[in-house]
Amino acid sequence: MNHTILKTAAGAVLGLAALTANAANVLVVLSDAAQLELRDNRSFNTGFYANELMQPVKKLLDAGHVVTFATPLGKAPTLDRLSVDKAYFGNDEASMREHLALLDKLQLTSALHSPVISLARVEQNGYGHYDAIYIPGGHAPMQDLLHSAPLGRLLRDFHANAKPTALACHGPIALLSAMEQPEQFTAALAAGGKAKAPAWIYAGYEMTVFSNAEEDASKGMLNGGAMKIWPQNALQRAGGVYSSAANWQSWVVADRELITGQNPASAVGVADQLLARLKR
Repeated sequence: MNHTILKTAAGAVLGLAALTANAANVLVVLSDAAQLELRDNRSFNTGFYANELMQPVKKLLDAGHVVTFATPLGKAPTLDRLSVDKAYFGNDEASMREHLALLDKLQLTSALHSPVISLARVEQNGYGHYDAIYIPGGHAPMQDLLHSAPLGRLLRDFHANAKPTALACHGPIALLSAMEQPEQFTAALAAGGKAKAPAWIYAGYEMTVFSNAEEDASKGMLNGGAMKIWPQNALQRAGGVYSSAANWQSWVVADRELITGQNPASAVGVADQLLARLKR
C-alpha cells in the first residue's frame, strides 16, 4: 500500500490567479446545512470553519488552480461564526483578515450572488471536468454530506479513477456517503447498536478525522446538547484505519488517493498534500 502519514505540530468557476497550462479544477464541496441536529430534539448552529475552507482555497488559487464550489442542493453555505477567531490562523490577526477578505470577495455565503452550484450540476458537467475534491469541516457535514447520494456517486467515481480526494476535520465524515444506504448505518450507530457497515470503498484505508478526545474536549460548544454520532467512531466502525495526534495538533494522513486532516490545525497540511498531488 502506497501511503504516508505526515505529522506537523459552475456553473461558476472561480480562479483569481492567472491560469497556467497545468491548472487543475478543484471541486470544493460544502454542506447546505446551517444547523446540526443533536440528541433529544436539540440543534446547534453551525456551518463551515473559516480557516478550513479558506486556507486551502487561497493556496489553490495562489498556485493558479481553478476552484469550483458545490453543495448538495446548490445553496449558499453558512460560515460558522465560532470559527472567526485568530486562534485558527496561528494567532495572526492579519492572516485571518486576509482570508476573510477573500471569502467576502468570492461572495460564497451570499444568498443572491454565491457562485455555488449543486452536485446535480456537477454530475451534469461530468466528473471528468474535475481533477480533485476538497471537503472542509465545521460540524455541518455531519448533517447532510454523510448521507448525500450525489456526493457518494462523485466519491465512487474519484475512487475508481484514483483522483485526489482531500478532507479536513469533520469533513471526512462525508466519506460515509460512498456506502450503500449510509442512513441505516449511522442510525444504528446513533442507537448504540453494533452497526454493521455495508461494503465501503474506503475500508482498510488509513485516515483521520476530528478525534473522540477533541470531541469530548469541545462538547461545551453544543450548549449542553450531544451529537448523535462521533466521526471517529463512525469511520472506524465503517472500516477505516484510524490514527490521530494529540488534541489540536496538526495530523495529516495520506493513503492512495485519500488525504485526510484531523482538525482545524490540519487544514494547511491537507492543502499542501493536495497541491503536491496536483503537480504530478
